[in-house]
Amino acid sequence: MDFKDTLLLPKTDFPMRGNLPNNEPKKYQAWYDADIYEQMKAKRVDAEMFTLHDGPPYANGDIHIGHALNKTLKDIILKYNYFQGKAVRMTPGWDCHGLPIEQKVEEKLGKSKKEAMPTEKFRELCRAHAAKFVDIQRDGFKQLGIIADWENPYVTMDFKFEANIYRTLCEVAQKGLLVERHKPIFWSWAARTALADAEVEYEDKEDYSIYVHFEMNDEFKKFHGLSGQKAGFVIWTTTPWTLPANTGISLSPVDDYVLTSDGHIVAEALYPSLLEEGVVNGKISRKFESFMLEGTIALNPLNGRNSKVVVGEHVLVDSGTGCVHTAPGHGEDDYKVGLLNDLEVVMPVDERGCYDESVVGLNLLPNPEEFVGMHIFKANEPILEILGDNLLKQSKFWHSYPHCWRTKKPLIYRATNQWFISIDDKAEGAKDTLRDTALNAIEDVEFYPKTSKNRLKPMIEGRPDWCISRQRSWGVPIAFFRIKSTKEVIFDADVLEHVANLFDVHGADAWYAMSNAELLPEGSKYNPDDLEKLSDILDVWFDSGSTWNSVLSSGNYDAGQYPASLYIEGSDQHRGWFQSSLLLSSAINGVSPYKTLITHGFTVDKKGEKMSKSKGNVMAPDKVIKQYGSEILRLWVALSDYQSDLKISDEILKQTAEQYRKIRNTFRFLLANVDDLDAYVANDAYGELDRWILTKAREVFASTKASFDEYDFLRGFATLNHFITNELSGIYMDITKDRLYCEDKNDPVRRATQSAMAHISKAMLGLIAPVLTYTTDEILEYAPALFKDGMENVFDLVYIEVPEVEASFDDTILLDARVKFSEAVDKLKKEKLMKSTLEVEIAGDMSLFAINDSKDLEDWFVVSDMKESSEGEQVASFEVEGKTYTVHKATAAKCPRCWRFTSTSEECACERCAKVVGA
Repeated sequence: MDFKDTLLLPKTDFPMRGNLPNNEPKKYQAWYDADIYEQMKAKRVDAEMFTLHDGPPYANGDIHIGHALNKTLKDIILKYNYFQGKAVRMTPGWDCHGLPIEQKVEEKLGKSKKEAMPTEKFRELCRAHAAKFVDIQRDGFKQLGIIADWENPYVTMDFKFEANIYRTLCEVAQKGLLVERHKPIFWSWAARTALADAEVEYEDKEDYSIYVHFEMNDEFKKFHGLSGQKAGFVIWTTTPWTLPANTGISLSPVDDYVLTSDGHIVAEALYPSLLEEGVVNGKISRKFESFMLEGTIALNPLNGRNSKVVVGEHVLVDSGTGCVHTAPGHGEDDYKVGLLNDLEVVMPVDERGCYDESVVGLNLLPNPEEFVGMHIFKANEPILEILGDNLLKQSKFWHSYPHCWRTKKPLIYRATNQWFISIDDKAEGAKDTLRDTALNAIEDVEFYPKTSKNRLKPMIEGRPDWCISRQRSWGVPIAFFRIKSTKEVIFDADVLEHVANLFDVHGADAWYAMSNAELLPEGSKYNPDDLEKLSDILDVWFDSGSTWNSVLSSGNYDAGQYPASLYIEGSDQHRGWFQSSLLLSSAINGVSPYKTLITHGFTVDKKGEKMSKSKGNVMAPDKVIKQYGSEILRLWVALSDYQSDLKISDEILKQTAEQYRKIRNTFRFLLANVDDLDAYVANDAYGELDRWILTKAREVFASTKASFDEYDFLRGFATLNHFITNELSGIYMDITKDRLYCEDKNDPVRRATQSAMAHISKAMLGLIAPVLTYTTDEILEYAPALFKDGMENVFDLVYIEVPEVEASFDDTILLDARVKFSEAVDKLKKEKLMKSTLEVEIAGDMSLFAINDSKDLEDWFVVSDMKESSEGEQVASFEVEGKTYTVHKATAAKCPRCWRFTSTSEECACERCAKVVGA
């Protein structure tokens, strides 16, 4: 008899290799063709809702690895909640307005063509550009296996969407939080527009460091008893070009000031360092408290205009001179202290960053005509020359300086008429200011990581008013009318709603294409000829910041609930989307738009360096998918600490692919060994080894689930992988081969082990499915009917725990003994004295081991016998808990069927096998 034919060897068609790059696209296309997202919704109709609100990527360019990380994380989280039995929603979106698109279109057209073109025609070209990249990026995301409402995405340039962005603006206005002010804001002279804080990047820049003397006027010299003497304030600045606009000098309210014998007034605390630097040379001749100098008039050495001495809380005496050059047109603090002290706001710089005609009209510089049209950064040197002896010291230094996020050029502070959302005013009907409302709202938000709250909170605490107006063409217009004669802006509810309704049908282009009369409701009390349109557009951060309103609250999308269960984006969005969304939701509804906030890091190369084309270290998602498959990319995300920067390289992806193979082959083994299982055994039918692995699995899966519940996929997968490698694959799958292959097909011991494996496989599938969705679906394709339990595909799966069974043995000593035994026999294998542990038996005190069944104990060590003593040749020994166990060559013969040394002769089967074969 050929005993091999009597063995119940593993049987499955589930392939060992996934061939992911070839097979995934077919499966994904089948899912999209079947509208799987709609099926998912239908399968969870009455379930608890989980809403993931998608932060919109910018519709410009192909997707990069950062996009892949972000969307994959969202997909994993969404699917995790789905496989836990919840109804889920994710409506994907795109940010379509703004400067980058405008610049791309302008580059193609040329500046002169663009300027000659009607605004509505230019906007049409911008719309077409954005639409092209929405399609390109959507295809890229779908290749990653991302499941979302791809048929009904939100696109911020859609007509109804533009209308709802505008409605959000109107609600802010009606709450009394929208204000127009002439104040300094970040200005990009290269892009010719205002910028929000989120559009500012900091780079190193070389600047002047200068100390300038402002002589006190004669009237105040006399007042202070200094007639006939040299006496003036020394200011320090890094921006000589702002000196023409100086109208004040700010002092600290809590520090004393000194006059030196060479006529310079500085903070007493800074006098020693200024003396050492050679800025001042004289001894202290007089001391003042700052309030004594308040109201003094000094003279601007460039133009002889008055510079009023004021006291400001912003003044510190840790550097400089303690006398702060104050130009309210060029700085936030300057503006604030100027408001309190009635300082003139002088702004001689145009939108290009050049001095304008006001330098002549206000006589801000000698020979002012020479400066008209000169770029401010080129004016520094001429200004230094004009200062003459009043320039006490000059040098250059490098420091961190704000730059435009798009043009990468240095920014300036420039006072202009802009629209702001007032942070420190109260919305109509609110008891707190918008700042305090937002701060209170985030107290109810769950942050991952916890430290993320410490980033967002100080930003809200310290932020200025939000400048929401832009001087560009491609965006949602601030579509308000101004009465020409009074300059009053109209916030009439009927007018605003009529404009919004027109936007619903025609888009925001209507503001440019329609006449005043068409934009007013029928029977309006306003004469269209008396009105002028505002020309500014909204900051794109307003667009994306209002998506909770346009997507979740509008009823235009089946996008889930507001507030959303989750917002998840890169850590840079603390100053971007997280903040703009929070402010608008707080302004209108007084609550956070998100219940949970997760931030992730950025993708870097294996050395931790930022990716760039010039370095040649860019990993394109489509290349990764073609080489490895999207499952490997998804597993890389899950196995990475996404809360910090994530390293990616070919080497890292190869390691990830190896881990994928381990998971795949574990499932292959389990599937192959439950192929003929047609019913689970009762809970009380499990043997000691089965109860041991089921108890372990239940503990491990509960721990994994707890990690996943906290969005900690790295820890969850580490726990799961450790279990797969050690207890499941390393022990249980090894020690149960004999019963699976050699026992009778329906032997209760075999069926119990098969049932344990099936329960573990099914529960484990529910945990890996959110990450390895394609592979899980493939496993289900090849799974036996009992395992499938009517499931047609992975989206029928709901996580089910491993059944709870009676506690098994304490494995502490047994695990240690297994390791010690393995170390002992490894030497024998290396010396080629044995091939298999079945060739030996172990002798010693068996009472130390907690397994009661003798066959189970033999299986635990995969040996042919365990007994108190052996007459066989001793070949090794090991020690456990102070007791010595000896390893002997087995005394019985090798069974030709099961290969255990339990037979009377090598020619005949052992008693167990003979019974099975004869049965």
